[in-house]
Amino acid sequence: MDTIKRCRGYPKPSPDLSPLTTSTSLTETVNGSHDFKISGYSLAKGMGIGKYIASDTFMVGGYAWAIYFYPDGKSLEDNATYVSLFIALASEGADVRALFELTLLDQSDRGRHKVHSHFERALESGPYTLKYRGSMWGYKRFFKRSLLETSDYLKDDCLSIKCCVGVVKSYTEGPKVYSIAVPPPDISKHFGNILQSERGSDVSFEVDGEVFAAHKLVLAARSPVFRAQLFGPLKDKNTHHIKVEDIEAPVFKALLHFIYWDALPDMEELVGLNTKWASTMMAQHLLAAADRYALERLRLLCEAKLCEDISINTVATTLALAEQHHCFQLKDVCLKFVALPENLKAVMETDGFEYLKESCPSVLTELLQYVARIGEHSVITCGYGKLTLFDGSDVNRRRVKPRLY
Repeated sequence: MDTIKRCRGYPKPSPDLSPLTTSTSLTETVNGSHDFKISGYSLAKGMGIGKYIASDTFMVGGYAWAIYFYPDGKSLEDNATYVSLFIALASEGADVRALFELTLLDQSDRGRHKVHSHFERALESGPYTLKYRGSMWGYKRFFKRSLLETSDYLKDDCLSIKCCVGVVKSYTEGPKVYSIAVPPPDISKHFGNILQSERGSDVSFEVDGEVFAAHKLVLAARSPVFRAQLFGPLKDKNTHHIKVEDIEAPVFKALLHFIYWDALPDMEELVGLNTKWASTMMAQHLLAAADRYALERLRLLCEAKLCEDISINTVATTLALAEQHHCFQLKDVCLKFVALPENLKAVMETDGFEYLKESCPSVLTELLQYVARIGEHSVITCGYGKLTLFDGSDVNRRRVKPRLY
């Protein structure tokens, strides 16, 4: 009793002082896609109702999937009038919930794809559930066969199908018991400081009368070409001082900057000219240097920058560069830009177009195809950089490949 009396003397804990804990349940999709090309469609016809052509399996959300195409349809009652298309669970799983999208691609470049999709629309019963291996989602009557065979979906006896899968995953997050701010990686800063200070340098490059100090191991780690040149069985006789031909000093300096910093330098600052034209010219030269030294990431960065900075004055030389260095996306962007009626005449008056005709005559045939396509369809959707003429430039007097300093 004494103990009870003593306990009664203490105040009850206030509800406001109780610790509040929280948790959050998150449900989202893990997305992936697969492109399935069917070549020789006419040979697949007649294989029989219920017989299929299957894609290779692909992984999304921890499960294997496959696309099934039925040239003569899946159901006897349709009497081969339709082709059927399905996506199937190809691994063991129970109650796998997922969203699907099946697309038959229009191969005429008009973008009129045939799409059946769960994504970005409200579903009355939620995501589709597949209960076991071999469960399918799709359409028995995906497309009437007679219409398919006279459509732009069939080209050169080939069909192209794209399948997107979004596997539904749920998990619960509780409160974090710590808060540690982790700074971003800065290894490039340390390597960049080594380049600037020249500490421990063991090789120098003479480029157009200018000398650059560097480090063999860094160069070899970043470029297979430098690795062969400095350490390979056919390495240069003098690996302490190397003379570099056919490249300009600012370009080689930018190349070293990327190798150490893993980022593009400020193009205008490097050249000493505050113009978009100078930046574009540097990106052109740097792309060629990146290809020469097998720096794929740098090549792609330059390709992306040139796609953004496309203009009347530089597009022809950029197109020639794209052809010479196998930059297919950049080439496509340039061709579409030049082929536009409002651009074509102005581009043809530039010195760069003369250089294009001399260095890459085969590209002109492709350009004519783009011009004809635009004339046929009258409208083309494009998302290139703004049409600009650089200050002080003259399309009839500008040099095709000026020096960068």
